[in-house]
Amino acid sequence: MDIYDVIIIGGGPAGLTAGIYVSRARMKSLLIESYTIPGQALLVEKIENYPGFPEGINGFELIEKFKQHCRMYSLEIVNETVESISKSHSTAFPIWHVKTGKNIYKSLSIIIATGSQHRKLGIPGEEKFFQKGVSYCAVCDGVIFKNKDVVVVGGGDSAAEEALFLAKLAKSVILIHRRDKLRAAQVLQERLFSNDKIKILFNTIVTEITGKDKVEEVNVKNVYNNSESIIPCDGVFISIGLVPNTMLVKGLVALDEESYIITDENMKTSADGIYACGDCRRKPLRQIITACSDGAIAAFSAGQYVEKIKSSFLAGSV
Repeated sequence: MDIYDVIIIGGGPAGLTAGIYVSRARMKSLLIESYTIPGQALLVEKIENYPGFPEGINGFELIEKFKQHCRMYSLEIVNETVESISKSHSTAFPIWHVKTGKNIYKSLSIIIATGSQHRKLGIPGEEKFFQKGVSYCAVCDGVIFKNKDVVVVGGGDSAAEEALFLAKLAKSVILIHRRDKLRAAQVLQERLFSNDKIKILFNTIVTEITGKDKVEEVNVKNVYNNSESIIPCDGVFISIGLVPNTMLVKGLVALDEESYIITDENMKTSADGIYACGDCRRKPLRQIITACSDGAIAAFSAGQYVEKIKSSFLAGSV
């Protein structure tokens, strides 16, 4: 039977790092990536916090370097969209079936590295001005707005942290929240209220982002009296949460209340032979460097699992 040792689903930093490690270990491996679901790293114009690139690097360029590294070890990579994952019980050891629009692949183990996507506001101008003033990551893009006026949309921990981070760089920060109180931790709220560079607008929503070639203004509306106003700004940071790309494994592995995959420290999920890494799993920090770390651990754990299966099978066949 043509069975892979491991199939990696996802071609972002986590999946590609896992690919480097499994191919170096000489495991029969396949990485499936889908161009229809672009990874977050690909969308970052300049990454300045990844070690080894002090001058910064374009997200697309960094991913290409990851892929080049994978090709050095002859990792098999295909561009297909995974439709389903199922488990076969017809053999002495478990085999996972990964169905795409073109093929059905079989593997002893699977590494899920499908990432997540930023939740969108869904308002006019959001897509048009993406990377032209609209951002979803202050750590990634904040330095571009040094000494400029920016807006942050959101009211949770992430939005508060984005605003506090931007306050170190920007001229001014306006935090816009649709409710009458923030959801962020109390300690973060205290820092926000005590920072002179940060102004908070409660009960307010952004209805449109406008400008000519880049962001110049946001239109806002008070949710109580429906009064509208315009706020001039150079950048808009949207921080209203992430949406993990985990529909593929819903009902297959345990997910938390936000649909992130639950793993242990070895990246093992609730299903034997399935591991998860990167932004699709529950974790405190979602950055490229932590995704890479996850990928390396997932590859190592999958390798140990496969070796155990093969050893047991050989022992049973003697």
